[in-house]
Amino acid sequence: MSASYSEISSIDLAELIDHSLLTPIATDEQVIQWCAEAERFNFPTVCLYPSYVAQAAELLHGKRPKVCAVIGFPAGATTSAVKLYEAQEAIENGAGELDVMVNLGWLKAGKTAALHRELAEICQLGLPIVKAVLETHLLTDAEKLLAVEICIDAGISLIKTNTGWCGGATLDDVRLLKSVAKDQIGIKAAGGIHTAEFAYELVLAGATRLGTSSGVNLLQQRDTLEEAAED
Repeated sequence: MSASYSEISSIDLAELIDHSLLTPIATDEQVIQWCAEAERFNFPTVCLYPSYVAQAAELLHGKRPKVCAVIGFPAGATTSAVKLYEAQEAIENGAGELDVMVNLGWLKAGKTAALHRELAEICQLGLPIVKAVLETHLLTDAEKLLAVEICIDAGISLIKTNTGWCGGATLDDVRLLKSVAKDQIGIKAAGGIHTAEFAYELVLAGATRLGTSSGVNLLQQRDTLEEAAED
């Protein structure tokens, strides 16, 4: 690991992990498991498809983890009206955060006004945290920076690097997004985060949230790293 133990010792990984269950074959039993793990390890959210939001909200009622619903996921190409309805329904069913997939075709075509309007309308629904999801592997650096500027102006709370369907987070992308965000917006690194070492490196590069289905494994690896450092 390139980061030293002294650099990572103050980072609480559990506080940063959106415990994600975004496989298309997720089951009710897995939702129960993910919610129990989120409560046990004090993760900020369980991140789910909208069809599981009501179930998860009931399981986590009165508990620390929130339910995060993905909207327009994973392609982002549904209409603005559909995304807005999906977001409204998710909130009504108990979602406390949203991860909204950006319309990447609009971004590439320069339809910035439409993209801004779509995101702003969802932000205006009133949740304190709304994240916008990119697919950084499909974008040029200029497009990534433009997306950050649009998201900041629309009221987005965090930029999420990837869905995990078209590649994963990279240190270079997190650093690039952080350079333009200038602490005006958070950065959620997601996709391909399977080791504690990589998770720590992403945080040191500027990530303020981590989206992963491997959260429990990351914490087990963290404990092993800490034990090795103490020996």
